[in-house]
Amino acid sequence: MNLFHSIILGVVEGITEFLPISSTAHLLIAGRLLHISQTEFQTFFDIFIQSGAILAVIFLYSFYVVKHRDIWGKIIVSFIPTAVVGLALEKIIKRYFFSSLYLISAALFLIGILFIIFELLVKNKKINLEKTIKKMNYLEALLIGIGQSLAVVPGVSRAGIVILVMMGQRFKRSESALYSFLLAVPTILAASGLEVIKTDFRVIISPNNFLLLGVGFFVSFATAYLIVKWFINFLQKNSLTVFGIYRIVLAIILMAVILKSL
Repeated sequence: MNLFHSIILGVVEGITEFLPISSTAHLLIAGRLLHISQTEFQTFFDIFIQSGAILAVIFLYSFYVVKHRDIWGKIIVSFIPTAVVGLALEKIIKRYFFSSLYLISAALFLIGILFIIFELLVKNKKINLEKTIKKMNYLEALLIGIGQSLAVVPGVSRAGIVILVMMGQRFKRSESALYSFLLAVPTILAASGLEVIKTDFRVIISPNNFLLLGVGFFVSFATAYLIVKWFINFLQKNSLTVFGIYRIVLAIILMAVILKSL
């Protein structure tokens, strides 16, 4: 891995972490395209630069969370199912889920189809998106958390599944995206903390690796900052259909590549 790889992966993370297209899937695909070996350092790098994206959310929405303290309890309730599933299936996730391009392409395709179906239901007035986060109750928060736990499968997208579940509960798209941003903070920080605890720092400690981590972190932060601001504005006037189409096209391309390599 070199500095160019660090910049590219930082951009990929910053763009995809909060869009409903799966950052994990894109980082895995980017890593394969760049021929980056999946070493212990690379695994740590992918987790570490997520913290840069999270810092962008903290920077943008810390005032919002301080002002609306009643949302803290709901975020915790939403976080719990993901923590339980993540800890229970950690070995399976790393051993099988992250290495299966079939699973990733299937998840990209399925959630893409669900985006389009949901938007058709909204367009035909079968679902009315009218609720704000302020109207959320703890049962809804729990259901959102259960939905987010499905994102342990690469390709599902943590942001995507949270937005879908919230739209199913009639929350506005922009409000759903905002809640997915806030919920990402404890979710990703917990995952990063767990990875840090398990990391053998003798493997990653070197001046070059510190440079790669710093560059990736900063690029991820800067890119995520811009994307988060853009995405909220986008959803106030547009639907998720374009992301559904993107996911389906990417899944088809990925599957074609897999079949060609057989």
